[in-house]
Amino acid sequence: MSDKVRVAVVGAAGAFGMKHLDGLANIPDAEVTVVSGTRPEPTESVAEKYGVPNAVLGLDAVLERDDVDAVILATPTQQHADQTQAVLAAGKHVQVEIPLADSLADAEATLAAASASDRVAMVGHTRRFNPSHQLVHNRIAAGEFAVQQMDVQTYFFRRTNTNAKGEARSWTDHLLWHHAAHTVDLFAYQAGRIVQANAIQGPIHPDLGIAMDMSIQLKSETGAICTLSLSFNNNGPFGTFFRYIGDTETYIARYDDLYNGRDEQIDVSQVAVSLNGIELQDREFVGAIREGREPNSSIRQVIDCYRVLGALEEQLA
Repeated sequence: MSDKVRVAVVGAAGAFGMKHLDGLANIPDAEVTVVSGTRPEPTESVAEKYGVPNAVLGLDAVLERDDVDAVILATPTQQHADQTQAVLAAGKHVQVEIPLADSLADAEATLAAASASDRVAMVGHTRRFNPSHQLVHNRIAAGEFAVQQMDVQTYFFRRTNTNAKGEARSWTDHLLWHHAAHTVDLFAYQAGRIVQANAIQGPIHPDLGIAMDMSIQLKSETGAICTLSLSFNNNGPFGTFFRYIGDTETYIARYDDLYNGRDEQIDVSQVAVSLNGIELQDREFVGAIREGREPNSSIRQVIDCYRVLGALEEQLA
């Protein structure tokens, strides 16, 4: 490996591919050597915008290169498991965007591939890295706060296949396997292993073939509970909002920002070297590679999240 970790971003022209490129630009130990996409024009445009020397099409064109140490996959959900396994088989480190897979069988197969490899294999569970959630986690670890209840709203207005940039998608997003994964993992990260999980869902959309509304209840081994409401029908604020109700304080997390229960903003500028959760996630990936260690949100660490999602899927069926 060179002095810097040489990174390829696959799906670079998508909404999250560009977020990763923004984050990597601030990491001195990382160098983006190639971007990949499915269409030449937008892929070349992104390469030019970010000063990346090589633009290629498809994952295979990345894996055959000798100037790539690590791959970030910002590709459609349905490709995540197979592509992660392919990157590991090629002997390269991998960070795959959340979710790891859209079925428990595929998640377990990918864990097996990671366990058999000596490469870093990480999933982009960004909530672990947002400064807002990091501050709460630090206070939990210090014994200053204990979660009693989490109330979470994940709301979008998305009745067509569009991404976070409002552009058309070729694949269908999913409330359970994608958006619920953020909260299921975060709740366990903050409150302990999940021991009970229940779910109900609303009507199936006639064209998209998915439920547009869902409600999930969770309980952890500490006795803490979580109520998660998800909707693609909400014509209002876009995103996920977390309320931590604890024994000493109430916190409201809105992505990288944090407020107390009285809606007074809390300074999180000293929590980490950046205020950008995705950049911090990428810093962890690069740092783990350079230091030869397991990263926070490795496949091994997050697999229980997908086991809970698999159990919920069985309930909903």
